Amino acid sequence: MDKQQILAKIEESGLVAVVRAESGDQAARIADACIEGGVAAIEITYTVPGASAIIEQLAGRYKPEEIIIGAGTVMDGATARQAILSGARYVVSPCFDPETVRMCQTYQIAVMPGAMTIKEMVEVMRSGADLIKLFPGELFGPAMIKAVRGPLPQARIMPTGGVTVANAGEWIKAGAVALGAGSALTGGAKRGDYVAITAVAKDFIREIRLARGLAG
Repeated sequence: MDKQQILAKIEESGLVAVVRAESGDQAARIADACIEGGVAAIEITYTVPGASAIIEQLAGRYKPEEIIIGAGTVMDGATARQAILSGARYVVSPCFDPETVRMCQTYQIAVMPGAMTIKEMVEVMRSGADLIKLFPGELFGPAMIKAVRGPLPQARIMPTGGVTVANAGEWIKAGAVALGAGSALTGGAKRGDYVAITAVAKDFIREIRLARGLAG
């Protein structure tokens, strides 16, 4: 799958799982649960030791048609390159780093820098990034996206932080193209309850589809 196909699949599902796995095995079990629940992609964060090895393991195990493996909390170009060479098909940052965007463009990998203000969002769009990660989402709520899309209707925003099943529909109705969900989606992994992850994922997908006016 090329970059545009990756982005299309993420937006079609509307849900990305933010994963802070303690091992490759745990990450794979989360991925299996997410696939069953209809999640498009999982984001392995670089706050986890050995993130590159986990990405490489998952990229070798799953095809993008099954689930898209990406890297999160990428703060610089060197880490972006490492993630890409490990098999990441998209890169997410908590803030805007121009070198990270350039590195992803070199490899034609989707990139989603973080932004909090309209000024930062404009900078992200001018850089050629693919999506804007509104972070931390819980500080603003869905109203922020609706407000931003007044002057910037072309902004393609994915909120992360504070995204739950209860407010998923509000985010989508406000204009979010996809949602990044962390502990609200994958929290079951901490207690070994992967069935719960699948159930929550299905709840997320249902709310996203309903908000888009599709069948639940």
